[in-house]
Amino acid sequence: MTFAPITQPAVPRQHLRLRALDMLFAFARLPQWLIMFNAVAMIPLLWAHTDHAGLLGWAAVLGALTLLRVMLVRRYQSASDSQRVRLRWPAMLILGNVASGLCLGWVHIALVPADNFMLQAPAYALTAGITLCVSVIYAFRYVAFLAFTVPAWLMPSLYLLLQNDASSPYWGLMGSILFCCLLMGAAFINRSLGLALQASLHNEQLAARLEESRRQAEDLNFQLTQEIQQRRQAEQGLRDSHGVLEERVALRTAELEQASAALKSSEAQLTLAMNASQLGLWDWNLETDEVVHSHLEEIFGLPPGSVTSMRAHLSPRVHPDDTEMVRDTLVSHMQMRTGSYRIEYRVRHANGQWIWVEDSGRAVERDANGRVRRMIGTRRDISARKLQDEQAQLAATVFEATAEGIFILDPDLRILTVNNAFSVITGYAAEEVLGLPIADTNKTTKNQLSFKALRDILQNNDRWEGERISQRRSGELYPQWLQLTVVRNVNGNVTHYVGFFADLSVRRQTEEQLQYLSSHDSLTELANRSMFTQSLQESTARARQHGQKLALMHVDLDRFKHINDTLGHTVADELLRQVALRLREITPEHDTLARLSADEFVIIVEQDTSRERLEYRASTVLEFLRLPLSIGEHELVVTASIGISEFPNSARDSLVMITQANQAMQHAKHLGGNSFQFFTEQLPGYSLERLQLENQLRKALDEDQLIVYYQPKLHLASDRIQGAEALVRWQHPEQGLLLPGAFIDIAEETGMIVALGDAVLTKACLQASEWYHRGPAPICVAVNLSVQQLRQSNFAARVQQILDHSQLPASLLEFELTESMLLEHVDAVAENIAQLQQMGIRLAIDDFGTGYSSLAYLKRFPISTLKIDRAFIGELEEQVPQSERSQDAAIIRAIIAMAHSLDLIVVAEGVEHDGQLEFLKEHLCDEVQGYLISRPVSAADFTALLTESTEV
Repeated sequence: MTFAPITQPAVPRQHLRLRALDMLFAFARLPQWLIMFNAVAMIPLLWAHTDHAGLLGWAAVLGALTLLRVMLVRRYQSASDSQRVRLRWPAMLILGNVASGLCLGWVHIALVPADNFMLQAPAYALTAGITLCVSVIYAFRYVAFLAFTVPAWLMPSLYLLLQNDASSPYWGLMGSILFCCLLMGAAFINRSLGLALQASLHNEQLAARLEESRRQAEDLNFQLTQEIQQRRQAEQGLRDSHGVLEERVALRTAELEQASAALKSSEAQLTLAMNASQLGLWDWNLETDEVVHSHLEEIFGLPPGSVTSMRAHLSPRVHPDDTEMVRDTLVSHMQMRTGSYRIEYRVRHANGQWIWVEDSGRAVERDANGRVRRMIGTRRDISARKLQDEQAQLAATVFEATAEGIFILDPDLRILTVNNAFSVITGYAAEEVLGLPIADTNKTTKNQLSFKALRDILQNNDRWEGERISQRRSGELYPQWLQLTVVRNVNGNVTHYVGFFADLSVRRQTEEQLQYLSSHDSLTELANRSMFTQSLQESTARARQHGQKLALMHVDLDRFKHINDTLGHTVADELLRQVALRLREITPEHDTLARLSADEFVIIVEQDTSRERLEYRASTVLEFLRLPLSIGEHELVVTASIGISEFPNSARDSLVMITQANQAMQHAKHLGGNSFQFFTEQLPGYSLERLQLENQLRKALDEDQLIVYYQPKLHLASDRIQGAEALVRWQHPEQGLLLPGAFIDIAEETGMIVALGDAVLTKACLQASEWYHRGPAPICVAVNLSVQQLRQSNFAARVQQILDHSQLPASLLEFELTESMLLEHVDAVAENIAQLQQMGIRLAIDDFGTGYSSLAYLKRFPISTLKIDRAFIGELEEQVPQSERSQDAAIIRAIIAMAHSLDLIVVAEGVEHDGQLEFLKEHLCDEVQGYLISRPVSAADFTALLTESTEV
């Protein structure tokens, strides 16, 4: 007998990959815990040097990655070999490595100060040590190593190399050198471990082959021995006697009959057991694809005998997501990698639903080449068990994921299990409290039931809830809302106590904060309007009761809206905070300081209320507010207007005091601001008149009382009217025709300027369209814009609607903007200007030379026209001294030359004398407007002027 030589078997690539994955996942949790340890160590190190929210957020992300890593490893370890070789496992682990590496690298880019060497040294040392440990652990799997090391090490190293401070480039250089060394070391470890793993698998397979050969030899020797013994016994039996042989044959026949009977009995019992267990038995002939299957109706909902082919009748019912797994399992068994198999997968029931089945089987017959010819096995419906498993998994997930602390006690109040929230709230880790009796943490709290007393209550009532005071591990006491529930067995005996509790500390803090915010202004932390009203009522009640005097000072900042519109809300908010600080410094503690609205503050003065002291207080406030303020790059000087009302001299209750102080403040503002005024009987008339005018203006917009006048623009080269400026007028039913100065300020203050501008634009476009379509000649109409209109996000779209409605070409419309409007740092303003340019609308700068004149916006914005302010033109009169005339003439010449060099049209405003006109003609000014040409006139009168100009 000869034996084939033993050769070294080739290691299947799948086995080698599976072994590498097992090793990778076996050590996958340790690196993540090391990274989490680094986060815990970095928090106290960086706490005082960086943003707390960013630092805690970073630690929370690492905590979440650690939890996900633990869950991933558990899922992998519970998966079968065929499931483990899927690409999703290493892919999810590598993604986790990338995320962990990014977080570890991000902390040095975003949180570690680049100019603090004393902080950099321990931070980089700690992270470098952790990164080295984690990199060495991942080295045997080079992709996992690179996925973590590149973002964790290389990214911050490159970032530090690019910094300009004294120490960061050296840190970056050292990190880059260590990264290169780490790459080479990891490559060596990966290569060495890979060869060792392959050799180990080779040795295992060789040992298995040797063991199989030895077993086969022993079986062969045993069979030969038995055959020899049987042959000898047969020969001896033949020599003994033929009668004995017949006796033995008869005896054997009887035994066979008994065995046959027993076999039939066993088969009957097996059939009964199979029927009782609803376990389906199948027998599959692979050569003919015929299959015999029992319990088809119980498992698949199919009638008996309806399944005769495995491939045609049963294989198509396997769930598409499970087909590959079933095929791999069968192939692995047919290739004799497993002695038998057991697999769980989904199949389609006759009613269309997917059910889970457990399939067990093995090959019972093979041909000479080892190919399987016949397989038998069992199959059963495990959908109910799967549902229970999913519900258990869901319950476990909810148990751990809930934000409330949960604990389970035995009947003796000993802790059996706790969830993660329990540890987060109390500070006790699960392993520290398991098996210990739950104790009352605050023995000194009065009127608080102990857990033993609660247990006695629960004997009669299976549920209790209420608020208690508990204590954390740190010793901190905190309010706790506790719910206890009893779990009983079928006999009604208590088996467990389940407790749910929530930390009420945050709720208490929120309630306190809301209480504070309900009475204080969130920006300045001063008393708000509600608290001020209550304080004023109480103060007036005390003053009335004791016969004392009281004063109310209403402080309103001058031109605050201009600051807000020009410099933005951020600067304006900081200005209000600093103003509040100054007012708090000069306001005694016994007086009440509050903020009513945007830039309005009030002071309730209860002592020193004589007229002299109040004047001194008001002067002090104005003086303090006038001191320069530095906000960012801006130095601001703020003035205020103060109105003062007195109780009981002029007001008899708190509401009247508020009204009188506001009226006095409005009067001070009307007089120019930076002053204070006491309320007198003459003030209400002015405020009432202004209020009536505001209401009448609203009515004027509703009833279309606004009309548009047009002032012609004379084109000097052709001596013809080619343009007009639209100017609004109010045809007041009682006061007659009002100029813009009487109502534009009110419109801007109340926000009606947007509706007013929209009405003027509509009327101007309709009239320009009339001149364009019906004559006498098409002209370009200029309309003044307010900054509030430009801030409207839909302004350009609204202009397009008006142009479409009036059928006016966009080239015949021009908008006049002020220089300050182009300094607006609001996205909507820039976007509207860009859209107006795309529509073909011309833009002009009004009153050029009097604002924040800058060549920068002439380059940035699509300006087509510059309008020289009338102040420069007026100085060209003969009554003005020669020196001043020469200066203004030089300015005008410079503006014209500059505008022409930029291909801009120049329009001079306020031309009233022939000398001014001649000067402008001499220096090639393009257009002029003013009383010399014509005053603003109605549309009908302008049509006559335009007809006359056209005929000339």
